[in-house]
Amino acid sequence: MKVSPSEPFKIVYSILNHEYLGYIFESFVVQLNHQGDFSFQIQNISSKNIKEFRAELDNRDFELVGLIDDIQQDAILRKFNTKKLSAVDFFLKVYDPQKGDKVIQETIAGYLENCKARILERLTGKDLFIMGSDGNPLWKPVSWETEKATIRFHFIRNEDNTHYFPTIRHRFQKLDFQYKNAFLICEDPAWLVLDGHLYHFEGNVDGKKIKPFLAKKFIAIPGQVEEQYYGRFVAPLIASYDVVARGFEIRNVSSSPKTVLTISEYITASKKAPMLFQDSGEVEIIEEEDNDVAFDLSFQYANFSFRYDSFAHPSSVHMEKRGNDYLFNKVKRNIEVESQNVRLLKEWGLNMRNGKVQMPKSQAFGWLQSNVGTLSENGIVVRQNTADAKRYFLGYSSLDISIQEGRDWFDINAKVRFGEFEIPFIQLRNYILNRKKEFILPNGEVAVIPEWWFTKYSEFFSFTEHHGDDENLRLRMHHLALVQELKEENLATAIISRKLENLRDFNHIESIDPPVGFEGTLRPYQKTGYDWLQFLKQYRFGGCLADDMGLGKTVQTLALLQHEKEAGTNRPSLLIMPTSLLYNWQLEAKRFTPEMRVLLYTGTNREKDTSQFDQYDLILTSYGIVRLDIDIMEDYRFNYVILDESQAIKNPASIITKSVRKLNAAQRLVLTGTPIENNTLDLWSQMSFVNPGLLGSQSFFRDEFQIPIEKRGDEEKTKKLYNLIKPFILRRLKSQVATDLPEKVESIQYCDMSEEQEKAYEEAKAYYRNLILQSIDTDGISKSQLVVLQGLTKLRQLANHPLMVNPDYIHGSGKFEDVLYKMQTVISEDHKILIFSQYIKHLDLFRSYLDEKDITYAYLDGSTRDRQEQVETFQNNEGIKIFLISLKAGGLGLNLTAADYVFILDPWWNPAIEAQAVDRAHRIGQDRTVFTYKFITKNTVEEKILALQRTKKQLADDLISNEEGFIKSLSREDVLNLLA
Repeated sequence: MKVSPSEPFKIVYSILNHEYLGYIFESFVVQLNHQGDFSFQIQNISSKNIKEFRAELDNRDFELVGLIDDIQQDAILRKFNTKKLSAVDFFLKVYDPQKGDKVIQETIAGYLENCKARILERLTGKDLFIMGSDGNPLWKPVSWETEKATIRFHFIRNEDNTHYFPTIRHRFQKLDFQYKNAFLICEDPAWLVLDGHLYHFEGNVDGKKIKPFLAKKFIAIPGQVEEQYYGRFVAPLIASYDVVARGFEIRNVSSSPKTVLTISEYITASKKAPMLFQDSGEVEIIEEEDNDVAFDLSFQYANFSFRYDSFAHPSSVHMEKRGNDYLFNKVKRNIEVESQNVRLLKEWGLNMRNGKVQMPKSQAFGWLQSNVGTLSENGIVVRQNTADAKRYFLGYSSLDISIQEGRDWFDINAKVRFGEFEIPFIQLRNYILNRKKEFILPNGEVAVIPEWWFTKYSEFFSFTEHHGDDENLRLRMHHLALVQELKEENLATAIISRKLENLRDFNHIESIDPPVGFEGTLRPYQKTGYDWLQFLKQYRFGGCLADDMGLGKTVQTLALLQHEKEAGTNRPSLLIMPTSLLYNWQLEAKRFTPEMRVLLYTGTNREKDTSQFDQYDLILTSYGIVRLDIDIMEDYRFNYVILDESQAIKNPASIITKSVRKLNAAQRLVLTGTPIENNTLDLWSQMSFVNPGLLGSQSFFRDEFQIPIEKRGDEEKTKKLYNLIKPFILRRLKSQVATDLPEKVESIQYCDMSEEQEKAYEEAKAYYRNLILQSIDTDGISKSQLVVLQGLTKLRQLANHPLMVNPDYIHGSGKFEDVLYKMQTVISEDHKILIFSQYIKHLDLFRSYLDEKDITYAYLDGSTRDRQEQVETFQNNEGIKIFLISLKAGGLGLNLTAADYVFILDPWWNPAIEAQAVDRAHRIGQDRTVFTYKFITKNTVEEKILALQRTKKQLADDLISNEEGFIKSLSREDVLNLLA
């Protein structure tokens, strides 16, 4: 019969004994009669219908009904009956006495115990009953005892055995609970139903300790197993409960805890390595294990030591057997103090779990030596495990470095101490450079170099130098950034002149008057660059002037060289450049420094006699000539050796790079708008030319910077590399300094393919997609770069015009028509255009058109001989509106300010190269807005290249790539996307 929620009712909770699940709860609503008593109208209540009765329920009732739903038979089946057996089959199979699944039984029991404990916490004050065997939920009421009961365990030892039993007291009265049909409704923690009363206990009493005695007076422990039983069962029981005994002694121990950290080895492998020390001949480093060590935390109370346990009871018991007698020392532990020390250790960097932490040896000793004072101040004792074969030094260590600026060097003075011992610094340097972590102190203890010494000092030591038997170390002056970094991080004391400190911020560099014989005016930022070059000379530093294209690197360099002439320098300077720039430099020198005696050292008929250089102030030559004549040039002493477009020496293994390194000069400079074209090794090669040793050896640079930066994107290494080179690279962008340049407007012109062009493109794409993917899957992406490059090149040419691929093609090209239309419009408005393409075949198509229409134009590619004539004709002849230029041949060293329109016919892999082409028109001297149009064929690889440029922007910014470099950076996913 259903209960009406509109009539008086009450919620009750009932305990029932399930055949398999044991004691569980159910919830009911009972209609009340006119006298307010329970009637026979009873209805089960669950989460499904509880809202009907919400008027008479409180929040706890809602919580209880939800929790009780979770332990009903149906809920158990849903949760644990993964094989979807019927209820009967599930319970018969899982709870079969012989073949039952003990694991599932224990899992269900644990789940129920947890749920019942939460239910009992919320049942206070609620109506509770025991369900009758007939299913009546109101069969027997249960009274809730609010005052907790206590339990005491008794042991009586005699000659044959030991009797063991508990007693329970409630309100100072002993409870007679044995043989009374009492039952435990919950075991963890214990809740006992006895004579219609529900008891719970002080502390977390384990019901399993009570259950055996519900129908038993005591348990007898035979004498022959008592020692094992006492150790495994009695000692933990004494620690957790109130225990009284006859026949053995329980002694209470109270003492303040002493915190102990024990360090122990984990040996996995070993190896030996000899090392040569300057002062002591050959010394063999002890066997050095490639292993970890562990810290174990324990607490000592009087003479008893206990490992830390986050679940430790406030008391721990230590059992002693003296003859036939047993003594249990019950040590009261100060859990609050122990936990506080664990928190302190965590704050200091030792994050222990369950009282133990394992870490690499040098890291462990580094932490230990950094915190030895703190540990001592807080009374924490450090010991080594007595079982370890080696005895380690556990005391305080220090590395004190002081650096003094000399004339050409930084002099380094260092002291290394391990406790009372001072170690020769030169020995420690060798250990750190070779990553050797251990060495023996005079007393036989093993000192371990802290890991942070390797991290913080290995780079510094890699650059230090020493000679012969001299134990003093020196550092070249151009490693200023390293010294400043150590000083700022308090890793060394350093005395550096204010003047040298200012190198980090060249705005504070002393101003030097421009040379009298310099014909021209240096713009403010050019004057700053000139002052910076003068400052480098004072300290005999090499430098890289890396200003944006068009900002006047040539002018700043010529001003410096004119100053050298006027200062009486009696040695000429050598300026090396690509052959295409020789004439331009010659003209600029004549214009700005007419007094300077300039020799153009080039041509097949050049006089190969370096003595002629003595008659000149500046020698202009090309990289190719230096490569050919290095045998006669390397013995000549120049004032400056300057490399223009110095990315020419980006490959350290090339003959040109090796040749220029042999040149003999007082000063070295490099000029480039793109110091990094392909990868960071480009930078190493150029900086190692101007300041040898600045970035270490090539292998050191690769391991320390190139791989971490390029492969792992290590921002810390990028920052460190930047700090090293910052004083020696001056780079200004147009947007920063050339505010007087007119606006630059860039736009993308999307072009549709013609129908025949699209058909040719799609056929080629399908072919190359299959070919490329087959190559990648067979040989891998790194060995497929050539076929990738070939395929993408064909597709890019088809996107321009199929005639570039197929001479028999007779149809049109969408891009070609769009470019012609835009070109005709620009010409009709009396503007001049630079038209760039990386493909000479593409330029040839426009040449044919212009020739056919009898339109005069200028033209430049790598084979053009009258290069300067073409430039001057375009600049000065108003009738010539078009300049067709190969991107590679015309992207550098040209002043084409007569043009105010730039067409980029095909997208370059790297936007920076395109920007250099635009800078031919958008540079000093331009007084009009420069409009750039980039022509992109829709639905082709050209669109995908634009997307890749954006996704790889960081690569383009930091590691300016050429086509080969860009291809190397592509992943399989990138290639798939390009060919999609």
